[in-house]
Parts: sequence; C-alpha cells; structure tokens
Amino acid sequence: MASIILKPARSTRVALVLGACLLLGACSSTTSFFYNRLHIVLPWYLDRYVDLDREQSQRFDGQLEALLDWHRRDELPRYVRLLDDALARLDGPLLESDVLALSDAAEEAWYRLRDRGLDELLVLGTTLSDEQVEEFLRALDKRQRKYERKYLPRDDEKYHRQAAENLRDVLEDYLGRLDEAQRETVREAGAVLLRSDALWLAERQRWLDMLGEELRRLPGWESRVRERVLSWESTLDAPTNAVYDHNTLVIQAAIATVVDARSEKQDQRLRRKLSDLRDDLQRLHEEAEPADECLRQSQTVSC
Repeated sequence: MASIILKPARSTRVALVLGACLLLGACSSTTSFFYNRLHIVLPWYLDRYVDLDREQSQRFDGQLEALLDWHRRDELPRYVRLLDDALARLDGPLLESDVLALSDAAEEAWYRLRDRGLDELLVLGTTLSDEQVEEFLRALDKRQRKYERKYLPRDDEKYHRQAAENLRDVLEDYLGRLDEAQRETVREAGAVLLRSDALWLAERQRWLDMLGEELRRLPGWESRVRERVLSWESTLDAPTNAVYDHNTLVIQAAIATVVDARSEKQDQRLRRKLSDLRDDLQRLHEEAEPADECLRQSQTVSC
C-alpha cells in the first residue's frame, strides 16, 4: 500500500518526461504485453508484502480489473495527447519550460492514478486481519532498512556519480549513445544536485509511522489516511522542498540541453520511440472499447 501510494521524490519524477514508458515497457513490442498482464503483475507485487486469502484475492482482482478498465478507457487517451504534445515540441528548440510543462502533465497523471487507486487499497485494508497487517508492516519496514543500507552509506562523490548515471541511462534509452558534450552536461547536472536520499528516506519513514498508527483501524482511519495522502506534499518542511525544487530545476535544464543538442540520428530514434509508444497506447485504448461493449451486452450477446 505505502509503496504504491507514496511517490518518489519530486526531482526524480522529472525523468518521467522521457522515462514514462518504463512503466509500460521500454519499447513498442513489450508495451502491450506488459500492460495486458498488469492484472497478474500487480497482485504478484502486492503478494510480496502480504499473503491474501482466497476471498481477499478475488475481491482485489475485481477491484484491480475495474481500476485497469478505467485507466485504459480514460487515462490512456491522456497519455496519447501528452506524447503528441512532446512530439510537437521537438519541432522547435526544446526549452526548460517545455520540459516543465511535460513533467507537470506526467505528475497530474500520477495524482489521478494515486487518487483512484487509494480508494481500492483502503477497501482492501478493511479486510486484512491483525496478523496480515503486522506482516504487511514488517515487509515495509524490511524494505525501508534495505533502502537505508543501499543509499545512505554512499559518500557525496558516489551519490553525484550515480545520479548522473541514472539520468544518462534514461536519456540514452530514448536518444541512443550520448556524445561527449551531452555526457558532460549530464555529469555537470549530477555534480550540482543536492543530496535527497536521506530526506526521501526520512519522508518515507514518516509515512510508515503514520500508516502503522492508522492501521490500528480505529474509527475514521480510512478518512484520515486519505486526507494525509492527499495533503502529503503540503506537510513537507521548507528545507526539504528547497532541495526538491533545486534538483527539479537542474534535471529539467539538463534534459532540455541534451535533447536540444541531439543529432539527426538521435532525433530519429527519439521520435520513433515516442511515436511507437503513442501508437501502442492508442491501440490499447481502442481495444478496450469493444471489450466494454461486450460487458454491457454480456447478458444477451456472446462476445
């Protein structure tokens, strides 16, 4: 529940502009395969945190099917329009303001999915036994300790190097190999990022503490969790927001500079990747419409 609801640090989400398809598959040939199997993948992911009994699994499967139907019907057209917008912006110089507009749209998509999925997760939470709640919280705490061991011991040099490598990997997935000037832009961006790993982990721990308290499930707990999730960013302190804002601006500027300096070959690769993803999502949306019609007519028509 927490790992699905609590989003990554804001500076990390800027990479969604060019990395959005990582959620669906890195290329057109895998997008449909992965998306059409989310009803299998997501229960498997949840099972890593808590073992559901048969009745709970059936109920969750029904909730998940409704969520995915909504997402395919209502959200995929929005993603298509976002990709159309991104492709159109490539026809001129790519400015930091372009990256900001695209990342804001990606963030709005996240909020819509979070808000819709939150209701389903809260319903599931009402069905868990006390033993399942403890199992769930132990799994989350174990994941927290794993993140702390992975990220906190890094010195600043390693932090900056890995941040630059992560950004470079996202860019190269869409552009192909970066030239030396583009790589230098990424290295310079990584070097001036402020460390956010400890802040993110502290924020995540605060979330886990809140969740552990609310999963005692005293009267009104669902409303309190919903309110805290929806207002979470407004509770961040000024120093944390300052770090996130700084890193966001640095990453946006680096993306704009690297993409705007792309070669003809990189331009062709980028447009092909975005166009293939755009067409794949459009096809997935169109495939949902006949299925919806079949559901409506299932009592009288064999689909």
